[in-house]
Amino acid sequence: MSYKGPDFDPPQPARRSPLRRPLTVALAALVTGALLGWGVYAAVGGGTDDTGGAVASSTPPASSPGSRSPGATDDGKRPTGTSPSASKPGSKPAQPPASGPLAGKVVVIDPGHNPGNFKHPAEINRQVEIGPSSKECDTTGTATNAGWPEAEFTLDVAHRLRDLLRAQGATVKLTQDGDRPWGPCVDERARIGNEAHADAAISLHADGSAAGNRGFHVILPGSVHGGAADTRPIVGRSADLGERIAGNFVRATGSAPSNYVGGGTGLVTRTDLGGLNLSTVPKVFIECGNMRDSKDAALLTSGAWRQKAAQGMSEGIVSFLRG
Repeated sequence: MSYKGPDFDPPQPARRSPLRRPLTVALAALVTGALLGWGVYAAVGGGTDDTGGAVASSTPPASSPGSRSPGATDDGKRPTGTSPSASKPGSKPAQPPASGPLAGKVVVIDPGHNPGNFKHPAEINRQVEIGPSSKECDTTGTATNAGWPEAEFTLDVAHRLRDLLRAQGATVKLTQDGDRPWGPCVDERARIGNEAHADAAISLHADGSAAGNRGFHVILPGSVHGGAADTRPIVGRSADLGERIAGNFVRATGSAPSNYVGGGTGLVTRTDLGGLNLSTVPKVFIECGNMRDSKDAALLTSGAWRQKAAQGMSEGIVSFLRG
């Protein structure tokens, strides 16, 4: 079913003064004139639909700016000086009986960061093993210039994506739903997908790059073999998943691939993200846009656009799971 909660559309801020892989997606829809300039993209066919796994109601949590602890983020973003209020999860509906084209399939959605992370700097800054190296447990994430946090954005989109996938019959699990004070750590985020034997997993994010840097990109796991990490069995399948999501994201949202990473393909390969390094199931990250650019922020803070973003991801996942 479609997302039923109210849109959260905060005031837009005034404008203020990295591995690439070619995208190869099957053509299923005519790309409009605006998209022809992005030649690497064509929409893929099929379906309609890091950076514990309880689920809650699909109403997006409210936020209010406040103070926030600084620190580097897991996906290369820089946090801002504003902070969310903690999410307050609502009722937790049970997974409906499986029926539909994705019946028997399991999808794990990882809403990046946690609204309460900024209150727990000691916990989230501790090092965890991510394969041959270590990294911070988790980070605060970024925010728009007006103070709307990435962690609220990712939860909202996760709810929308969850509902679309459930409508197709998939069993959907979230790595967190604002129902814990902080975290989980990036190694636990990967473990949740592994233990669920997910057929596909996706980690949702929004970037915190410089103003003028715009567009989305999908992050694919590179080949990592060391420590507890061995991505070699999932690299190929994850690339397929990421390409399908990217193609459908373009079609559903009209957004262009990133103009600052990925060479215009909308695809980036990384080996420094614990959520990917430790995954044993096909998994990708998506940076839906740049929260620090006013034009991208106008999209990210639009409920209507977020629904399109969830639809594009859902269609890519359905296409991947149905082959």
